[in-house]
Amino acid sequence: MQAEVLDIKGKKTGRTVDLPEDIFGIEPNEHVVYLAVKQFLAAQRQGTHKVKTRLEVKGSSKKLHKQKGTGGSRKGNIRNPLYKGGGTIFGPKPRSYDFKLNRKVKDLAKMSSLAFKAKNNAILVLEDIKLDKPKTKEFSGILKNLSVDGKKTLFVFPEFNDNVYLSLRNLEKVNSALLSDINTYDIVNADVLVISESAAKVFGESQGSEE
Repeated sequence: MQAEVLDIKGKKTGRTVDLPEDIFGIEPNEHVVYLAVKQFLAAQRQGTHKVKTRLEVKGSSKKLHKQKGTGGSRKGNIRNPLYKGGGTIFGPKPRSYDFKLNRKVKDLAKMSSLAFKAKNNAILVLEDIKLDKPKTKEFSGILKNLSVDGKKTLFVFPEFNDNVYLSLRNLEKVNSALLSDINTYDIVNADVLVISESAAKVFGESQGSEE
Protein backbone atom coordinates (compact mmCIF):
# COMPACT_ATOMS: atom_id res chain seq x y z
CA MET A 1 0.00 0.00 0.00
CA GLN A 2 1.19 3.50 -0.87
CA ALA A 3 1.44 6.18 1.81
CA GLU A 4 1.89 9.91 1.21
CA VAL A 5 4.92 11.51 2.84
CA LEU A 6 4.11 14.70 4.77
CA ASP A 7 6.51 17.48 5.65
CA ILE A 8 6.80 19.03 9.12
CA LYS A 9 4.17 21.62 8.12
CA GLY A 10 1.63 18.87 7.47
CA LYS A 11 1.69 19.35 3.69
CA LYS A 12 2.13 16.61 1.10
CA THR A 13 5.65 16.41 -0.31
CA GLY A 14 4.60 14.55 -3.45
CA ARG A 15 6.67 11.55 -2.40
CA THR A 16 5.22 8.18 -1.42
CA VAL A 17 6.57 5.13 0.36
CA ASP A 18 5.47 1.56 -0.06
CA LEU A 19 4.16 -0.10 3.10
CA PRO A 20 4.10 -3.90 2.53
CA GLU A 21 0.63 -5.39 2.15
CA ASP A 22 1.59 -8.55 4.01
CA ILE A 23 2.25 -6.43 7.12
CA PHE A 24 -0.12 -3.46 6.93
CA GLY A 25 -2.78 -5.10 4.79
CA ILE A 26 -3.35 -8.42 6.56
CA GLU A 27 -6.55 -9.38 8.34
CA PRO A 28 -5.78 -8.50 11.98
CA ASN A 29 -5.89 -11.27 14.56
CA GLU A 30 -7.42 -9.73 17.69
CA HIS A 31 -6.63 -12.65 19.96
CA VAL A 32 -2.88 -12.63 19.42
CA VAL A 33 -2.88 -8.85 19.96
CA TYR A 34 -4.64 -9.47 23.28
CA LEU A 35 -2.07 -12.10 24.24
CA ALA A 36 0.89 -9.85 23.36
CA VAL A 37 -0.52 -6.90 25.32
CA LYS A 38 -1.32 -9.17 28.28
CA GLN A 39 2.21 -10.60 28.24
CA PHE A 40 3.79 -7.13 28.05
CA LEU A 41 1.76 -5.77 30.97
CA ALA A 42 2.33 -8.92 33.03
CA ALA A 43 6.08 -8.56 32.56
CA GLN A 44 5.90 -5.01 33.96
CA ARG A 45 4.54 -6.21 37.31
CA GLN A 46 7.17 -6.25 40.04
CA GLY A 47 5.63 -9.18 41.90
CA THR A 48 7.30 -8.15 45.18
CA HIS A 49 4.17 -8.67 47.32
CA LYS A 50 4.83 -10.64 50.48
CA VAL A 51 3.05 -11.52 53.74
CA LYS A 52 4.41 -13.26 56.82
CA THR A 53 3.47 -16.80 57.71
CA ARG A 54 3.19 -18.15 61.25
CA LEU A 55 6.87 -18.98 61.11
CA GLU A 56 7.84 -15.35 60.44
CA VAL A 57 5.60 -13.26 62.70
CA LYS A 58 6.69 -12.26 66.21
CA GLY A 59 5.33 -14.16 69.16
CA SER A 60 6.06 -16.95 71.59
CA SER A 61 6.20 -20.49 70.35
CA LYS A 62 4.89 -21.79 73.68
CA LYS A 63 1.68 -23.80 73.62
CA LEU A 64 -1.07 -21.65 75.15
CA HIS A 65 -2.44 -24.38 77.41
CA LYS A 66 -2.42 -28.10 77.71
CA GLN A 67 -4.07 -30.20 75.04
CA LYS A 68 -6.79 -31.80 77.14
CA GLY A 69 -8.76 -31.14 80.27
CA THR A 70 -9.44 -27.40 79.89
CA GLY A 71 -12.90 -27.68 78.35
CA GLY A 72 -11.75 -25.44 75.54
CA SER A 73 -10.54 -26.09 72.04
CA ARG A 74 -7.03 -27.28 71.27
CA LYS A 75 -4.60 -24.40 70.74
CA GLY A 76 -1.05 -24.14 69.56
CA ASN A 77 0.90 -20.90 69.96
CA ILE A 78 -0.09 -17.25 69.70
CA ARG A 79 1.24 -17.08 66.10
CA ASN A 80 -1.69 -19.17 64.95
CA PRO A 81 -3.30 -17.57 61.85
CA LEU A 82 -6.65 -17.54 63.66
CA TYR A 83 -5.39 -15.02 66.22
CA LYS A 84 -4.88 -11.30 65.76
CA GLY A 85 -1.24 -10.69 64.85
CA GLY A 86 -0.83 -14.27 63.72
CA GLY A 87 0.54 -15.41 60.39
CA THR A 88 -1.37 -15.28 57.12
CA ILE A 89 -2.62 -18.43 55.47
CA PHE A 90 -1.90 -18.87 51.74
CA GLY A 91 -0.83 -15.23 51.36
CA PRO A 92 0.98 -13.84 48.29
CA LYS A 93 4.67 -14.53 47.83
CA PRO A 94 7.23 -12.89 45.50
CA ARG A 95 6.78 -14.20 41.98
CA SER A 96 7.14 -13.31 38.32
CA TYR A 97 3.93 -12.74 36.35
CA ASP A 98 5.69 -12.99 33.00
CA PHE A 99 4.79 -15.86 30.71
CA LYS A 100 6.25 -17.21 27.50
CA LEU A 101 4.85 -16.22 24.15
CA ASN A 102 6.17 -17.78 20.95
CA ARG A 103 8.11 -15.53 18.59
CA LYS A 104 5.70 -16.20 15.71
CA VAL A 105 2.76 -15.17 17.89
CA LYS A 106 4.55 -11.95 18.89
CA ASP A 107 5.36 -11.17 15.26
CA LEU A 108 1.78 -11.80 14.16
CA ALA A 109 0.51 -9.58 17.00
CA LYS A 110 2.80 -6.74 15.93
CA MET A 111 1.71 -7.04 12.30
CA SER A 112 -1.95 -7.21 13.35
CA SER A 113 -1.64 -4.05 15.44
CA LEU A 114 -0.04 -2.23 12.49
CA ALA A 115 -2.83 -3.50 10.24
CA PHE A 116 -5.43 -2.18 12.71
CA LYS A 117 -3.83 1.25 12.57
CA ALA A 118 -3.72 1.16 8.76
CA LYS A 119 -7.40 0.16 8.60
CA ASN A 120 -8.35 3.08 10.83
CA ASN A 121 -6.19 5.56 8.87
CA ALA A 122 -4.15 6.17 12.01
CA ILE A 123 -0.73 5.98 10.34
CA LEU A 124 1.14 9.06 9.09
CA VAL A 125 4.47 9.04 7.25
CA LEU A 126 6.53 12.11 8.07
CA GLU A 127 9.69 13.34 6.41
CA ASP A 128 12.81 12.92 8.55
CA ILE A 129 12.97 15.56 11.28
CA LYS A 130 16.24 17.45 11.50
CA LEU A 131 16.85 19.66 14.53
CA ASP A 132 20.08 21.52 15.25
CA LYS A 133 19.29 21.57 18.96
CA PRO A 134 16.51 20.37 21.29
CA LYS A 135 13.44 22.55 20.85
CA THR A 136 10.21 21.39 22.48
CA LYS A 137 8.24 24.40 21.22
CA GLU A 138 9.21 23.62 17.62
CA PHE A 139 8.23 19.97 18.01
CA SER A 140 4.92 21.03 19.55
CA GLY A 141 4.30 23.04 16.38
CA ILE A 142 4.88 19.91 14.28
CA LEU A 143 2.16 18.13 16.27
CA LYS A 144 -0.29 20.96 15.54
CA ASN A 145 0.62 20.93 11.85
CA LEU A 146 -0.10 17.20 11.71
CA SER A 147 -3.37 17.69 13.66
CA VAL A 148 -2.32 15.15 16.29
CA ASP A 149 -1.86 17.49 19.26
CA GLY A 150 -3.90 16.22 22.22
CA LYS A 151 -3.83 12.65 20.88
CA LYS A 152 -1.65 9.82 22.12
CA THR A 153 1.03 9.80 19.44
CA LEU A 154 3.89 7.39 18.87
CA PHE A 155 6.80 8.52 16.70
CA VAL A 156 8.83 5.72 15.13
CA PHE A 157 12.41 6.41 14.06
CA PRO A 158 15.01 4.08 12.51
CA GLU A 159 17.77 5.26 14.85
CA PHE A 160 18.17 7.34 17.98
CA ASN A 161 18.39 11.12 17.55
CA ASP A 162 19.30 12.98 20.72
CA ASN A 163 17.87 16.35 19.66
CA VAL A 164 14.55 14.86 18.58
CA TYR A 165 14.24 12.77 21.74
CA LEU A 166 14.97 15.73 24.03
CA SER A 167 12.44 17.83 22.10
CA LEU A 168 9.52 15.46 22.54
CA ARG A 169 10.13 13.78 25.88
CA ASN A 170 8.31 16.47 27.90
CA LEU A 171 5.28 16.67 25.62
CA GLU A 172 2.12 15.17 27.04
CA LYS A 173 0.79 12.03 25.34
CA VAL A 174 3.79 11.87 22.99
CA ASN A 175 6.20 8.93 22.92
CA SER A 176 8.92 7.72 20.61
CA ALA A 177 10.38 4.34 19.79
CA LEU A 178 13.07 2.89 17.58
CA LEU A 179 11.83 0.72 14.75
CA SER A 180 13.85 -2.21 16.12
CA ASP A 181 12.31 -1.83 19.60
CA ILE A 182 8.67 -1.17 18.75
CA ASN A 183 6.21 -3.57 20.37
CA THR A 184 2.53 -4.40 20.14
CA TYR A 185 1.57 -2.56 23.32
CA ASP A 186 3.16 0.71 22.17
CA ILE A 187 1.29 0.52 18.87
CA VAL A 188 -2.07 -0.36 20.41
CA ASN A 189 -1.71 2.25 23.16
CA ALA A 190 -1.22 5.08 20.64
CA ASP A 191 -4.07 6.86 18.85
CA VAL A 192 -1.81 7.83 15.96
CA LEU A 193 1.35 6.23 14.63
CA VAL A 194 3.79 8.66 13.00
CA ILE A 195 6.51 6.82 11.08
CA SER A 196 9.51 8.73 9.78
CA GLU A 197 10.16 8.42 6.04
CA SER A 198 13.44 6.57 6.53
CA ALA A 199 11.81 4.15 8.98
CA ALA A 200 8.95 3.50 6.55
CA LYS A 201 11.45 2.68 3.80
CA VAL A 202 13.01 0.03 6.05
CA PHE A 203 9.75 -1.92 5.90
CA GLY A 204 9.96 -2.10 2.12
CA GLU A 205 13.66 -2.94 2.14
CA SER A 206 13.26 -5.75 4.65
CA GLN A 207 10.34 -7.08 2.65
CA GLY A 208 12.41 -7.09 -0.52
CA SER A 209 15.27 -8.93 1.19
CA GLU A 210 12.87 -11.61 2.44
CA GLU A 211 11.57 -12.21 -1.07
